[in-house]
Amino acid sequence: MTRMALALTLALLAAQAMPSPALAQQAADGERLFRTRCGTCHSIEPGQNRVGPSLAGVLGRAAGTLEGARYSPALRESGIVWSSETIDAYLADPRQLVPGTTMTVGLRAPAERAAVIAYLDGRSTTH
Repeated sequence: MTRMALALTLALLAAQAMPSPALAQQAADGERLFRTRCGTCHSIEPGQNRVGPSLAGVLGRAAGTLEGARYSPALRESGIVWSSETIDAYLADPRQLVPGTTMTVGLRAPAERAAVIAYLDGRSTTH
């Protein structure tokens, strides 16, 4: 590989590693939405459960398994592992995805769900 090709490859890789302004704005919108729509029942701080569990580090965690949090039997037995896709489906209609869940609040707008998920994802890499 020539020096020019190597430099171009490294520059492209560095650019991909940096968050785009659009992703940064989406995460900022997600933080606002989290505070107004989710923050009453959920915390983003580790170990701070409220009516709902802390969502710190939620991505990759099995549903209903955070120690010290209260869960419905339906959520504990759901077999869900939280990913961007499963959180999106749950936020779209919690009782559709997990009949018997005690969570009733959803986010109907796909852009709002994507923003909250981007915020949660960003928080999981910084905490």
